[in-house]
Amino acid sequence: MKNYTLLLAALWLIASACTRTVDQSPREINFDRDICVNCLMGLADQKFSAQSINQRNEVIWYDDLGCLVEYMNSPDWAKYGGDEAVSYIGDAETGGWIRVEEAWYIYGIDTPMGYGYAAYKDFREDAFDFETTVERIEDGITMREDFLKKKKMLHHDMN
Repeated sequence: MKNYTLLLAALWLIASACTRTVDQSPREINFDRDICVNCLMGLADQKFSAQSINQRNEVIWYDDLGCLVEYMNSPDWAKYGGDEAVSYIGDAETGGWIRVEEAWYIYGIDTPMGYGYAAYKDFREDAFDFETTVERIEDGITMREDFLKKKKMLHHDMN
């Protein structure tokens, strides 16, 4: 009986050691270290930053909602396990984290990478939901071109 009890205890220890807790709650930004996975820029402002946490507790960062949308459309998103990841964005008013699907987005805001969408926890007039905002970014409805021109990163033929 004693050996049976020891065997059960050992099996329980092994099983509990193999069980991994998934914590997909938002993380705090380490401004000295965390960079955007899409554009490789350092995170500048939590009010516009976003993050995704996958089932392996891996966190990836974005410095603008547009960077998150771009990454979601890349092959790396599936490799990362993005369809099961939880993503958050900073509230443009408070800096607090909001799940991207629960935020309301206003267009026409100066953002770190120039996509022009700021997130808010509470509904506002002329706000878009996440799905609509993603569609707009994918359709090119952003302030990105003007942003790049202003930063002299977009070269057009002057003819």
